[in-house]
Amino acid sequence: MADNAVNVLVIDDDDVAVMGLQRAFRKLDIEFPCFTASDGLEALELLRGKNGNVAIPKPHLMLLDLNMPRMDGFEFLEEIRNDPDLQQSVIFVLSTSTAEEDMARAYNRNVAGYIVKSNTDSTFHSTLAMLDQYRRIVELPC
Repeated sequence: MADNAVNVLVIDDDDVAVMGLQRAFRKLDIEFPCFTASDGLEALELLRGKNGNVAIPKPHLMLLDLNMPRMDGFEFLEEIRNDPDLQQSVIFVLSTSTAEEDMARAYNRNVAGYIVKSNTDSTFHSTLAMLDQYRRIVELPC
């Protein structure tokens, strides 16, 4: 990947968290496209180009909350990992849950990392700085 261009999909039903991430994008001057979905079903529509949506181009990185309506993060991970076109997606969990069983379930579904939302501004800033560095040095699947 010559220019390390990447699309980011934030899957989170918490508008405050999404706004915090968008603010962190601006503060860090990160200029890759950011898409948002409020739950797993909406995210799948964006990724697959369904219901009038144009599919988000690969490569992409995802930030996934676990507790959402309609389709939660674990159901979304199950769907993604069983889809031959999407199973190589790079997904980081970004959740308030510190439960060991949630972390284990996420890692068993091959997430790239599990990030706990604590001090949200600091967490979002650190998370996006890490993603920016990650996409600069890692070759992502297309």
